[in-house]
Amino acid sequence: MNIETLYQIYLEHPSVQTDTRQLKQGDIFFALKGANFNGNAFAAQALANGAAYAVIDEEAFKVDDRTILVDDVLTCLQDLARYHRQQLHIPFIAITGSNGKTTTKELVHAVLATSFKTYTTQGNLNNHIGIPLTILRVKKDAEIAVIEMGANHQKEIEGYCTYTLPTHGIITNCGKAHLEGFGGVEGVRKGKGELYDYLRANDGTAFVMWDYDYLHSMSNHIPHLVKYGTHDADIEGKVIASEPFLQVQISKGVSPMEVNTQLVGDYNLPNVLVAVTIGKHFGVKNALIKQAIEAYTPSNSRSQMINKDSNHIILDAYNANPSSMKLAIENFARLHASKKVLMLGAMAELGEESLQEHQSIVDLIASNKWDKVVLVGGDFAKLQHPFIQLPDSVTAREWFKEQGFQDTHILIKGSRSMQMEKVLQ
Repeated sequence: MNIETLYQIYLEHPSVQTDTRQLKQGDIFFALKGANFNGNAFAAQALANGAAYAVIDEEAFKVDDRTILVDDVLTCLQDLARYHRQQLHIPFIAITGSNGKTTTKELVHAVLATSFKTYTTQGNLNNHIGIPLTILRVKKDAEIAVIEMGANHQKEIEGYCTYTLPTHGIITNCGKAHLEGFGGVEGVRKGKGELYDYLRANDGTAFVMWDYDYLHSMSNHIPHLVKYGTHDADIEGKVIASEPFLQVQISKGVSPMEVNTQLVGDYNLPNVLVAVTIGKHFGVKNALIKQAIEAYTPSNSRSQMINKDSNHIILDAYNANPSSMKLAIENFARLHASKKVLMLGAMAELGEESLQEHQSIVDLIASNKWDKVVLVGGDFAKLQHPFIQLPDSVTAREWFKEQGFQDTHILIKGSRSMQMEKVLQ
């Protein structure tokens, strides 16, 4: 079946699903394969549960005319997303970077949604499966789409661009994340820079954090640049307070305004600035920009401020890499509090640099004063350090319960694989 014919079926049944557990009546089921499963084997079940069609790539699993046989289900899903994207003549804003992608996406969406019908990435659907699913959820009433792109190796962002076809783009930063897959920091810049490459070749617009010198050269020759930062930019702002939440003064590019966020940490300044910048670029009124950013509350273990009993807990357990870990620790060190406790899970996907990066974090911790420090799992356990070492987050939870902390500020952070949110369960 060619993509045009499949698209006509999609228009009649514009809801796509890859998981039979989440299937709704009338969905099109795409039978993807994984390391430990073959989605083709679930095609019959999907149809029995109400799917209108099932797209498969193994003829042995054909049921009847409701099964659509293609060469490769994943490629077909991406091709369908591309074809749908080509019918949507609206701005598509792509967001990638080492840190802050999801917060930036949420803030940008919040600002744009005040004035436009805006679709965006839900949850963590930011990979080769999630992005096409997100595109296929963009309806005809859309006026703007905001797409988050995660990546852990080179050529990944380049591939996403072939079906997202972004008109605008943001690289939040290029730090020490997924070093194993990218092959070092230069590899990170090259990989993330694939978004800029696409914009450069397709008359695109980049929103660039101008404080980061490396983004100057990376964004060179992109047809349209909009700069934000603390100086020499189109939109300028600065931190005026960060305890307990970030307060930002916007001083250039819009009428002077103070934005009182519900975000923890001055490292969120660029995320706020780019949301203001994009709002201004698309003509959102200043009052609506301010209102949207101030109303946004972090969730899903992303720099959440949790007040529990008499304690104040920063839960930042969605992910961690050397760059974000360093920023979180430094921000926490600056916090004015009488009692501070660190509970840090190990970092993942750092390859040969892992021990060195964990040692750097240990050294940073040792340069500040804390009431207690707990390091959990991974390569922390391979280092000599004076802190409490625990094997996993469940053990850390038991330790936490035994302490009976009162009037204490606590930072809990770690890579997704460490599941540090379990400390509070």
